[in-house]
Amino acid sequence: MTNPEVSLRDLRSFLAVVEEGTFTDAAIALGTTQASVSRHVGALERTLGVRLLQRGGRVVTVTTAGRRVLRHARASVEEARAVVRAAHDEGREVRVGYAWAALGAHTATVQREWARRHPGSELTFVNTTTRFAGLNEGTVDLAVVRRDPGVSQIATAVLGRESRMAALPAEHDLAGRRSLRMADFAGRTVALDTATGTTTTDLWSPDRAPGSWREVRGTDEWLTVIAAGRAIGLTSQATAAQYSRRGVVFRPVRDAPPVEVLLIWWREDPPSVLEELLSLAREAYAG
Repeated sequence: MTNPEVSLRDLRSFLAVVEEGTFTDAAIALGTTQASVSRHVGALERTLGVRLLQRGGRVVTVTTAGRRVLRHARASVEEARAVVRAAHDEGREVRVGYAWAALGAHTATVQREWARRHPGSELTFVNTTTRFAGLNEGTVDLAVVRRDPGVSQIATAVLGRESRMAALPAEHDLAGRRSLRMADFAGRTVALDTATGTTTTDLWSPDRAPGSWREVRGTDEWLTVIAAGRAIGLTSQATAAQYSRRGVVFRPVRDAPPVEVLLIWWREDPPSVLEELLSLAREAYAG
């Protein structure tokens, strides 16, 4: 049995009906006729051999099969848009992924300077919680990370170094201090993002290690756990510069090792803007 050929027009019509709620509103959103939308959705259902939408009533509902197809339909349409962007947006937009804090306090400075040097080009920072900050998914051209990926196919370059900060609940007994030491974490619960965070268990010697670890995923969950008083955190100064959360205070950790900020890209496919972006970001960190 051969795989059925699925049309992007059919997928777009299906998504429009789901998002707009009716065939009439989908037609308006797509700038076409209700009959055209109905034909494309029907064609998709015949191709797949399943009913995707339940007609009848004022609002169309999605069937069980339709819900299974929905996520993949959205991904396929977005991938098609990315193909078009790749063909026509060369040099107009540079997409840089990041998992935690982009370039911290330097982010806006670098973006403004890029715009000044490249009128008509946009430097866009894209937040993601994946290990390679969107590079592996193909959604960005380069990425900023604070942990070496350790993958031979991915090249790295150091942009700069950042000091570390403790993140504490505002009412925590350590929050009244101006600064902390690594030993102050001993016996306490520390929030840990094992996928993309800068904090690892080997930063402490066994005799002054935290008492327990609370695993989180991404900056938002990390901040939420700390604000709730369930853990404290250790992070780079970029996080403190990029994010604020009610109930969370940041304090410098005097004896913590600095964090290297890395730019990563596919070794066999370096972007044309690589050297200029490297230079600009390094200037910002050096200044």
